[in-house]
Amino acid sequence: MTLILASQSASRRAMLDAAGVVYVAQASGVDEEAAKASLGCNLNPRDFADALAELKAVKISRREPQALVLGGDSIAVLDDGTILDKPRDRDEARAHLKRLSGRHHDLISAAVIAEGGSAVWRHVDRARMHVRPLSDGFIDEYLDAEWPAISGCVGCYRLEAMGVQLFARIVGDRFTILGMPLLPVLDYLRVRKVLTA
Repeated sequence: MTLILASQSASRRAMLDAAGVVYVAQASGVDEEAAKASLGCNLNPRDFADALAELKAVKISRREPQALVLGGDSIAVLDDGTILDKPRDRDEARAHLKRLSGRHHDLISAAVIAEGGSAVWRHVDRARMHVRPLSDGFIDEYLDAEWPAISGCVGCYRLEAMGVQLFARIVGDRFTILGMPLLPVLDYLRVRKVLTA
């Protein structure tokens, strides 16, 4: 059975590649801003991430009904409940990093697998990210090194790169932080015989 990753995310592709999973990557074509607006404020952050992951998986699954389609989404939620979107530009990334400085936030990553145009499996995980106090000088050096690579990252960091320097402590699964709860995904792929058990 064909597995399609409904994403062009470099991080999600790297995780599947490293795990030896054979797949095809396709951009979902979901307008995330329009989807967020249509979902409104009624969903909690966990359900919001889950709904966005499902939209991505189902959209491709309707075109490719015989395949398993894996969609994913990640959301950063500040300790006051504010959801941070991906930064629109470098100035907004600087503002996000200043807001994160010296505080904790939750990073929620959802994975949904669709088949025949419907979701058939889902998993959502959460990691608690404790950001150390960040000086203006560090933020400028960090953005010089990491922009625009972090432009597509909620929270403005890539843990697999210089973003690890933002943190004093992390509680949670590394794969969740990278953008996908990988171990449960691999378990389901074994159940479906995409991977050997």
